[in-house]
Amino acid sequence: MNLSKSVVYMADDDADDRYFMCHALRTSDPSVTIVEAEDGQSLLTLLQNRMQTSDSPPVNLILLDMNMPRSNGLDTLIALKANPALRHIPTVLISTSAQPDQVISAYQNGINSYIQKPASSFDMTSVAQALKVCFLDVAMS
Repeated sequence: MNLSKSVVYMADDDADDRYFMCHALRTSDPSVTIVEAEDGQSLLTLLQNRMQTSDSPPVNLILLDMNMPRSNGLDTLIALKANPALRHIPTVLISTSAQPDQVISAYQNGINSYIQKPASSFDMTSVAQALKVCFLDVAMS
């Protein structure tokens, strides 16, 4: 059993969606540290501040909503991938929107996965478990 903590940054303007995803992630991995932001611009600021702290553990995963004020998920993704210090961090868009043009654009700009937000807490737990297996367990091994 790995006792190292995973660090996840999440940007979503819906407080309920953030709550349910945090709960699901913590159910899947109680040691996970989650840093929340209400929009993409706030997330980028939090990450910039973290980069200035030399003793911070690495960020293992970034979760983005697509439709947010100030900086939407796609604009935030583009900014993340343009930053050499952040571009290596796996990034997943989890959105109610699954418009094909948005999905294609997200993949063209470097998203690691695009997931449509689940409608139930059971399905949210399944998504969190998949994120853990695909991104967090690999990062911690």
